[in-house]
This record gives sequence, structure tokens and C-alpha cells, in this order.
Amino acid sequence: MDKRLEAFLRLLTIMDELREECPWDKKQTMESLRHLTIEETYELADAILEKDLNNIKKELGDLLLHIVFYSKIGSETNDFDIADVINSLCEKLIHRHPHIYGDVKVENEEQVKENWEKLKLKEGNKSVLSGVPNSLPALIKAYRMQEKASAVGFDWENADQVWQKVEEELKEFQEEIKQGNSKERVEDEFGDVLFSLFNYARFKGLSPEDCLELTNKKFIKRFQYLESQASKIGKKLEDMTLAEMDVFWNQAKNI
Repeated sequence: MDKRLEAFLRLLTIMDELREECPWDKKQTMESLRHLTIEETYELADAILEKDLNNIKKELGDLLLHIVFYSKIGSETNDFDIADVINSLCEKLIHRHPHIYGDVKVENEEQVKENWEKLKLKEGNKSVLSGVPNSLPALIKAYRMQEKASAVGFDWENADQVWQKVEEELKEFQEEIKQGNSKERVEDEFGDVLFSLFNYARFKGLSPEDCLELTNKKFIKRFQYLESQASKIGKKLEDMTLAEMDVFWNQAKNI
């Protein structure tokens, strides 16, 4: 037997045993697993950003367990099982890749994405944007909406046009601040600034989510260095001046 099939069969057997014998596993429902699945997804995302291949392998296993777990629960109510999940995925992949499994010709990845969105509409989706989950974090949601709109031709022609839009939105945001307008109007304009920046990042092949998370990690590293150095000289941050803290902060930049 193919070692991949053997490993998958082993997992299915273990899942059956856990669902039958383990008090914790027996109690789980799709609803109780939901927040754990989200947590596992973020742990995988962290491992990918850290380029930690061993941890990526581990977190992929955790996500696979959840897929098998949901499928096991579905089989108990005769709604679906793991075979249904896999076969449904296979059929969708074949249908949405007519350039591989049909006679459609494509020249690049952009045409593949365009065809993908058009096929989803033919399948019954009422909007190109309907595939973007409402519960996605706003940053990721904005980026995915822009990608999907672009796939059907609703997009800027080049990055320079997008940057002009960024500058335009920045001016409008600054004007709202200068005029002392309501918080709602300021929020609206600031949202436009962010949305246009995400669009520019997309044109440059950058992921705003990944870029921001890298900056978050950089800030954490530098701030924790600041805390450790302050502790070494017996001081608390709240008792230090900003100038004193800046000394350690600038040191952290060179580490």
C-alpha cells in the first residue's frame, strides 16, 4: 500500500477509536471545535512566517485532525463522511481547472484566477465577493475582496494609479483632521487610506497581513530588549524618560 494511504488510514482508525473511547473526544461537536480550528489555523500561519518547517509539519497535522474530526461527526448523522469531503473537493478542482482537465487555454496565472471566479458565479454564487467570509479579520477581508474584484476586471491599470489614490486618500484624511470633523468621518477616511494602501501592496505583490505581522514581531523583539535592559539597571519603564528608553531602543535596532 502507498505509504500516504497507509498513514491516512491509520489516522482514520485512530479517530474512530478516540471518538468511541475518549471522554473528551466523545463530547465534541462542530460548534465546540470551531474556535480550536481557528486557533490552529493561526498557529500554522505563525509557523509559516517563522519559516519553521518542523512546526509547519506539526500544525498541518493538527489542522488535518480537525478535518477528519468534523468528517467523523458528519458521518455519525449520515450527512457526510471523509470520502464525501475528499470527492467533493476533487470534483471542484477538476471543474475549476478546465485548462488542465478540459480544452480551455490560458496564458498566465491571472487568466486562471479570472476563470476561477467566473466558474464560481456559474455555480450559483450571487456575487464575486460572496466567497469572502464575513468573519475574516478586516485587513485580510479587504485584500481578498480586492483580489476577487480584480479577477473579473475591476481594477486599476498600474501601481502608479493606485499610489495616486493613496495620496488622495491621505489628503482627505488629513483634511478631516484639520477641520475637526466627527469621529465617524475621520474613521471613514482613515479606512479609505488603509484600503488604498492594501491595494497598492497587492499591486506590488505584498501581503499586508504578513508585512504587518513581521513589523509586530520586530516591535516585540525590540520592546522586550528595552524591558530587559531597563531591568538590568534596576529601573522600571514607567520611571524612565523617553530619552533614556530611546537609548536602548536604538541599541535593539542593531541587534
